Amino acid sequence: MVINGCAGVTMQNIKISATDESPNTDGIHVQKSTNIAITQSTIKTGDDCISIGPGMVNLWIEGVFCGPGHGISIGSLGKSSVEPGVQNVTVRSATFSGTQNGLRIKTWGRPSNGFVKGVVFEHVVMQNVRNPIVIDQNYCPYNRNCPGQHSGIKISQVKYNDIKGTSATPIAVKFDCSLRNPCSGITLQDIKLTYNNKAALSYCRNAHGAAAGIVVPQSCL
Repeated sequence: MVINGCAGVTMQNIKISATDESPNTDGIHVQKSTNIAITQSTIKTGDDCISIGPGMVNLWIEGVFCGPGHGISIGSLGKSSVEPGVQNVTVRSATFSGTQNGLRIKTWGRPSNGFVKGVVFEHVVMQNVRNPIVIDQNYCPYNRNCPGQHSGIKISQVKYNDIKGTSATPIAVKFDCSLRNPCSGITLQDIKLTYNNKAALSYCRNAHGAAAGIVVPQSCL
């Protein structure tokens, strides 16, 4: 399902199903739109459950179950050198089960004037998710047209609050941000992610922010 160039759309009680081996089966893709809500839905796919493209402003996602699939992704962004930004996105009360990613922001590793600003991820449950929390600003499929460059997408004001559950890999929190445009204003609050019944690990590169409350794995910001 695609929402492109729309305003004031509500999607509720949606059920989408595709096998986990099916390529490029994004459940719902939204871009270049304003005031969109996706609530109380179940999405099982072989790619992103919900993907968020350039020009998305005021997006509310609540009560969504995702799995299998690649999680909820802002991006990939920065494929074009000139593109509108993503602003005011809230993901609340979501559950990810057996997905490749949980909450992801992904940008191409090359120049662009885009941005991501004002994002809230809160009250989220992870069940055996490979990358529960991830920002990847070095996306470069097939190593074409981007090796040796840095993402121009500016990521700021991203809050993770009450994110709990289990990671399928040792590194549960990964912020791999742009050398030229480091992530700023990232906030971690009340995080508890474990791997094999032990505290998981976190990884930060070019990422700045703060942590509050109990944060497991220990914050690397």
